[in-house]
Amino acid sequence: MTTLVSKWNYPTTVRFGAGRISELPDALAVTGIKHPLFVTDPGLAKLPVVADTLKILDAAKIPYRVFSEVKPNPVESNLNAGIAVFNEGGHDGVIAFGGGSALDLGKLIAFQAHQTRPVWDFEDIGDWWTRADADRIAPIVAVPTTAGTGSEVGRAGVITHEASHTKKVIFHPKMLPAIVIADPALTVGMPSFITVGTGMDALAHCLEAYCAPGYHPMADGIAVEGVRLVLENLPKAVADGKDLTARAHMMSAAAMGATAFQKGLGAIHSLSHPIGALYDTHHGMTNAVFMPYVLAFNREAVEERIDRLAAYCGIAGGFDGFAAVILKLRQDLGVPHTLGGLIKDLAMDDARKDLIAEMAIIDPTAGGNPVRLTKDAALSLLDQAIAG
Repeated sequence: MTTLVSKWNYPTTVRFGAGRISELPDALAVTGIKHPLFVTDPGLAKLPVVADTLKILDAAKIPYRVFSEVKPNPVESNLNAGIAVFNEGGHDGVIAFGGGSALDLGKLIAFQAHQTRPVWDFEDIGDWWTRADADRIAPIVAVPTTAGTGSEVGRAGVITHEASHTKKVIFHPKMLPAIVIADPALTVGMPSFITVGTGMDALAHCLEAYCAPGYHPMADGIAVEGVRLVLENLPKAVADGKDLTARAHMMSAAAMGATAFQKGLGAIHSLSHPIGALYDTHHGMTNAVFMPYVLAFNREAVEERIDRLAAYCGIAGGFDGFAAVILKLRQDLGVPHTLGGLIKDLAMDDARKDLIAEMAIIDPTAGGNPVRLTKDAALSLLDQAIAG
């Protein structure tokens, strides 16, 4: 029984259901936010979904300012610009509205705006989070508009260190949003590429969390159901963007993946992070490219678990049957089988491969892989993802 020792954390209040965005003013009141900074991404800021949401704030006479200088893979300069706007405007909280990039940056602005140490001092290493002044972290209301990262129920944000082109995970328990409004109607009309990429991200979170070593039966149970929801509903959401039931199930699966991966992630993410940092690729789609190669690499350690997962999902053939379903899902949804299909004019010499492998093995997610990710293994997986 000595190995049955763990620490479990679960998400925050989630107001789930179509139409619940109308409750945004009440959510702000409950969290004590009177003058929010509305953080979203530049593409979303131009769409009716943002305009309609801002009308709700206008009707409730809530003063706000919109900040949308957010890259698909947020960088330190985005954070610094957001903090400047937050402090200049005297804001007392953040509405993080959008996909993973906007959610992560919104959370990081609320966390970092009144800290006195550099954000890198709070990287998710050991107990570095205790360096932060918790009393100076602003409250957050999160409103996801994609179904992928699950950042709305996470206690961390991912940001790229521009000088080193390295993705860093910044962690603090109070970075968890106080209230989440999960309204699947906000995801209707999402472009197919984004639906696929974010959906595959949710699948990667659930799959890697389930396969990660350690004792966390609650995370395992959540991850297993999350996998099933993605396999059954992502093709439906892509085929009919207005299928609100499929959209709702995908939004649930995204939150489930982020809840489950407190247990750990693995080589899918540790390889995807440097590719995203160096080539600015879509994170979820990059995860999707690496998924079958990492699954095969981990087979010896996870085959029995994948057999059980396959059975739960109604898939015949155990590990091989499950792997075949993943490959078919990628093909049906138009996910590239190789990195060359994702990165235009991909040219990767040995020096660049070596850099990516070095970045992968020190990525914070690498330690959760069920098979130790060595540099040679990372190079091999990278070669497989390039060659197919």
